[in-house]
Amino acid sequence: MKIPTLSELDALSQVDIKTVDPAQLMDIREVAVDTDLPKEERILDFIRQVHNPYCFRHGKIIVKIGFSESAEHTTLEEQFESYLRSL
Repeated sequence: MKIPTLSELDALSQVDIKTVDPAQLMDIREVAVDTDLPKEERILDFIRQVHNPYCFRHGKIIVKIGFSESAEHTTLEEQFESYLRSL
């Protein structure tokens, strides 16, 4: 597999989970990355297997991830706590 370009990765990150065909998404439970590989090769191995690192399935659940461009570095737990406090 060739290394995806930035524009290809950007296109993958734009997938709409409301319209994507779940059958076309890889089930993350089927991905097994060789941990003996160097970091860069593990990343490529993951992308090779999952096809879209931004949108995949876990069973019947569609998962979409993204990254904040904010300079603020918070953990998932901190973000979740902030969300719960806002309710």
